[in-house]
Amino acid sequence: MTDPFAAARSLLGEHAEIEAQLADPAIHADAGRARTLGRRYAELNQVVRAYRSWSEATDDAHAAEELALEDEAFAAELPALRATAAEATERLRRVLVPRDPDDGRDVILEIKAGEGGEESALFAADLLRMYLRYAERRGWKTEVIEATESDLGGYKDVQVAVKNRSTPTAPEQGVWANLKYEGGVHRVQRVPVTESQGRIHTSAAGVLVFPEVEDPGEVEIEQNDLRIDVYRSSGPGGQSVNTTDSAVRITHVPTGIVVSMQNEKSQLQNREQAMRVLRARLLAAQQEEAAAAAADVRRSQVRTVDRSERIRTYNFPENRIADHRTGYKAYNLDQVLAGDLDPVVRSAIDADEAARLAAAGDA
Repeated sequence: MTDPFAAARSLLGEHAEIEAQLADPAIHADAGRARTLGRRYAELNQVVRAYRSWSEATDDAHAAEELALEDEAFAAELPALRATAAEATERLRRVLVPRDPDDGRDVILEIKAGEGGEESALFAADLLRMYLRYAERRGWKTEVIEATESDLGGYKDVQVAVKNRSTPTAPEQGVWANLKYEGGVHRVQRVPVTESQGRIHTSAAGVLVFPEVEDPGEVEIEQNDLRIDVYRSSGPGGQSVNTTDSAVRITHVPTGIVVSMQNEKSQLQNREQAMRVLRARLLAAQQEEAAAAAADVRRSQVRTVDRSERIRTYNFPENRIADHRTGYKAYNLDQVLAGDLDPVVRSAIDADEAARLAAAGDA
């Protein structure tokens, strides 16, 4: 990008407009609108800071070049000033590359047992603990909103909401910005607790990640498009744990998306949670459809809508974690499962950023 100023000028104007809107108390009467504006403002703050640094650095370098013609003392300062200006230009170029507009959103994360029976369900429980501990390290809030346990204490299916405690000051601090790369098939290699002869087995669990809808108005859902069924909640093994029809299953007929919820004690609470998950899934489906229809959208190299993609292997005998998309490999699986997920996530972020920069350079 040879002229960062031209690309940044409209964003500086947008930043000023949002700043004025956020100063209006009336805006904060609509919490969803205020969050959306706050997230965009935080993203544009980076552009403003980078632009000001670039402007100052390039002005200093140009001034020194002119003064160097008259005074050799300024010539000695030129290399350092030019280097600073080059760094500021590169920083501005990076922040001007379009980001995922959902980076600042919270997420709903779902882990589903796959091939491997009880061992897969136990691995799903390991993944849940890993994400909960990672969220704790990041200072995020978590809420298990639905869980179906297996007989041995694993999870056939579990959904958890992960939230920032406050509006991120920068998009990269958002929950979605970090967890969106987790979607896909996670493979485990280890000796299952059910294995009597010590043989290593391979099983898998699937992870789905959806950006959470902050304002219900973002996703239009016609009541006539919903089929709502109620039934009695059940526990591990199918035993009944509730004598009333409190569990809810909502089917969005046009898309075929089905959400079931039974964790809460009341039918109303389960319905509200089911609608929360349904809105997130519909938003994700709409975004994927829009991206697929836009011929000029370059898909991320590390985040794909193909949820059957095997993205990572957890090898217990070698204490090894390997990400198949980025080539990341380390022998600290025990630490990763304890929540030290940052280096693995960072490898995906770096690969994605490199792809976006390359796409911007080709444009």
